[in-house]
Amino acid sequence: MRVVTAAAALVAVCGVSVGVSAENWPSWRGPNGTGVSSEARLPERWGEAQNIAWRARLGGAGVSSPIVWGDHVYVTAQSGTGAFRQGPRLGRGAELTVGERGLTRNADDKTVRFLVEAFGRVDGRRRWVHELPAQGDMPPVHDKHNLASASPVTDGERVYAVFGTGQVVAVDAASGTRAWTRNLAEEFGSWEINWGNGSSPAVHRGALIVIAYHGPASYLLSLDARTGKQLWKTDRPQGVTSYSTPIVVPGPQGDELIVNSSAGVEAVDPATGRALWHFNEPNQFPIPVAMFSDGVIYLSRGYRSGPYAAIRPGGRGDIAKTHVVWHVPTGAPYVASLVHYNGLIYMAGDVGVITCVDATTGARVWRERLGGVYTASPLAGDGKVYLFSETGETIVLRAGRTADVVARNSMNGRVLGTPAISQGRIFVRTDDQLVAIGS
Repeated sequence: MRVVTAAAALVAVCGVSVGVSAENWPSWRGPNGTGVSSEARLPERWGEAQNIAWRARLGGAGVSSPIVWGDHVYVTAQSGTGAFRQGPRLGRGAELTVGERGLTRNADDKTVRFLVEAFGRVDGRRRWVHELPAQGDMPPVHDKHNLASASPVTDGERVYAVFGTGQVVAVDAASGTRAWTRNLAEEFGSWEINWGNGSSPAVHRGALIVIAYHGPASYLLSLDARTGKQLWKTDRPQGVTSYSTPIVVPGPQGDELIVNSSAGVEAVDPATGRALWHFNEPNQFPIPVAMFSDGVIYLSRGYRSGPYAAIRPGGRGDIAKTHVVWHVPTGAPYVASLVHYNGLIYMAGDVGVITCVDATTGARVWRERLGGVYTASPLAGDGKVYLFSETGETIVLRAGRTADVVARNSMNGRVLGTPAISQGRIFVRTDDQLVAIGS
């Protein structure tokens, strides 16, 4: 199998030069799209009065993940209340805690605005804020999130954000000045999807790739990252949906754009949108994102106790009998993605059950009920695995073949978005705050 270095993976995912510092965290799964940090001496213990570098109040609310580039931390939010409806809960009984409540909203503010905010990585001071008035229909969403659920992405020059109305904006990373904007709902049809859009964009070799699998109008779209002009658009059959995020992985015959959808797992050529291969497996709520490590694509499909699998890239057509390394039909989380670290895969279940499996075979190594309700995906680095519960508790595990809990750290605020790691700190986003953990 081909081993991809961190620098090569950064080129594959973000299309930027290998000279960029590995300490950047340009998308919600980090520089190589896996949720794994290469840094050492990461924080292990913290609390409300311990090891918190700074807190910053956001201009609005949301559940998107922060990203980091250079001296800036970027995050998106929604100001003003849109339409929502109560959706299903993950927790049951005693686990129906503060983490299971709806997103805090200001019912008196009906003027919806979308924000892209930049904060100083060192001191947490707000550097700039870009405001984008909401346009068109306000699709109703699950009451635990809003129209700013998609996480931003950056290539170091611009920050790109996609909102649940179909609006896309690119702003200068240093100043917050708008570079371009588009309204995909006006151009291609409604952005309404059951429970609201959750798919984040991806940047690859100068292109911004947006997934809009919303049933009535389902398509993949590639835009020139500098100008916003369309490079290609690939339509999917009506009824195909996805809440997942696309990721580009290197294949033996070229790059492959991987999408988790209601029809199954598919790969397309990121340069043209041409279909490459597919693995048919219907799924009602495809949420988790794939990851690439040690020459293999690992992913779970989402929904309640759904399947998870390992797939080799490079196939063509239906790859069910040729490129599936292993497949487990049940046991994966509803929302959170997997993390692969040192030959093991960790997954945070919906109601506090944490599972570790062998990445080579898919066989279970251990499973423990450690508590918590998990929407954020696990992170790993420095010999540790971090599990962020919606309640604000983070369980820190020592990575390995036993369930060794190093610490349980609590902080005020609900955590649904996956945190970011950069230069020794963990950046956690609650509903309306940004918190930097670490000295």
